[in-house]
Amino acid sequence: MGAVITVVGLGSGDPDKLTLGSLKRLQDAEERYVRTKDHPVVQWLEETGVAFTSFDDVYEASDDFPSVYEEITRRLISLAGSAPDGREILYAVPGHPMVAEATVKLLKERCPEAGIPLEIIGGESFLDAAFTALGFDPIEGFQLLDASSLTGADVDSRRHTLIGQVYDVFTASDVKLSLMESYPDDYPIIVGHALGVQGAEQVLHVPLYELDRVEGYGNLSLVYVPASSDDQLRIRSFERLHEIVAILRSPGGCPWDREQTHQSLRKNLIEEAYEVLETIDEDDPDHMREELGDLLLQVMLHAQMEEESGMFTAYDVIQTLNEKLLYRHPHVFGDKSAKDAEAALGNWEAMKAEEKRRKGIDPEQLSVLSGVPRDLPALMKAYKLQKKAAKVGFDWDSMDGIWAKIEEEISEFRAAVETGLDAQEQTLELGDLLFSVVNAARRIGADPEEALSMTNAKFVRRFSYVEEQLRGAGKRPEDATLKEMDILWDQAKELERAAKEYKNR
Repeated sequence: MGAVITVVGLGSGDPDKLTLGSLKRLQDAEERYVRTKDHPVVQWLEETGVAFTSFDDVYEASDDFPSVYEEITRRLISLAGSAPDGREILYAVPGHPMVAEATVKLLKERCPEAGIPLEIIGGESFLDAAFTALGFDPIEGFQLLDASSLTGADVDSRRHTLIGQVYDVFTASDVKLSLMESYPDDYPIIVGHALGVQGAEQVLHVPLYELDRVEGYGNLSLVYVPASSDDQLRIRSFERLHEIVAILRSPGGCPWDREQTHQSLRKNLIEEAYEVLETIDEDDPDHMREELGDLLLQVMLHAQMEEESGMFTAYDVIQTLNEKLLYRHPHVFGDKSAKDAEAALGNWEAMKAEEKRRKGIDPEQLSVLSGVPRDLPALMKAYKLQKKAAKVGFDWDSMDGIWAKIEEEISEFRAAVETGLDAQEQTLELGDLLFSVVNAARRIGADPEEALSMTNAKFVRRFSYVEEQLRGAGKRPEDATLKEMDILWDQAKELERAAKEYKNR
């Protein structure tokens, strides 16, 4: 069976606050180990004749803290496993064993697997000292965060926030950068060193930007960010966005927002999506950030309307998306693999089919063309329809067949116009021609929507040059002849060609 591992908490650092029961266990133990001797209580105990074997050598030999904790856990279990039955292996840790103590967490997982009894004896944690020294009541709203894994998203400015494990200035620098995602650079921050240790306690008030300039960081250091009701500190949070949209739709909110429905906002959703596309084409990150926000607002408004009717909330939307992303990427979050983008897409399609089966839909009974949104722009929809049909072999063998089809459709469109067929017939023939051109685009790997967008941009650029040159000559386009505008158009083309050649040098 082996020995028993007993974990004893040494408290926050003041020997006077060590309980009598813990002191007796420490004094009576035959084998004593301590995670680190860098703790005031350990120094005091050794001065009284209670000696320890420390694991400080593990810190020196390891590259990161997780490796340290794994090795200490391994050694303790090995010691217990080889010791005589009933022997006690006493392991002392700073603070309370169940507060921010990774080795104890690992022991709780591993000891049952190894058949080793584990006893845990509490102690004053650094939280007790912090509540007293910093003067706040955790019931007001409190969060404890680990500096080693802190991100800006972890921090809720409405809660009192203690950040532990701030061992050195490098960790303090990481904490500073994370806090700066939500707080202004000069926001008041409190650093605590050796809280609760008489003669060593320090409570330092500093602006956030000076957090990594404070001296004295060590095992007994923490950072405290007081709670605040200032909503400006939450301006980057999704929760604040959700609140703002709810207020806009509330009886005391904006009259325009209250009157909107899914149908009235339908066109706005489309327009905002196209405005995002424009920023992508212009390679304008600042404008893109703004337009993505406008698009997100449309999503939030539609979700808020459903929340008001009790159907779902914005958080349900996020949950559904997260579940879909996790499920459709088994090569990332599961046990499948994908060596390239094509294999990843195959996994995605397989998961989509499985989702349909779970909903009682047989993918084999669906049309090959199902899944193409009804209201896609026509060029984009044509591209997707052809792509789906091609997957089951309904496609030309080579470009020769596509060229022949384009020529056939040009002839039929021309005949429809020249013979004076009605407008609807002419429009249908034009559609056939465009559909065949989309096929050619797909065959060469080009997106016809993007291709036409590029041509539109080129036309605007060149015609703007024509207008600019005419304006310089005191003319407007309507005052110029077609020949004059053609000459200027050719100049614009030549300038573009020369600029391209210069860029490619």
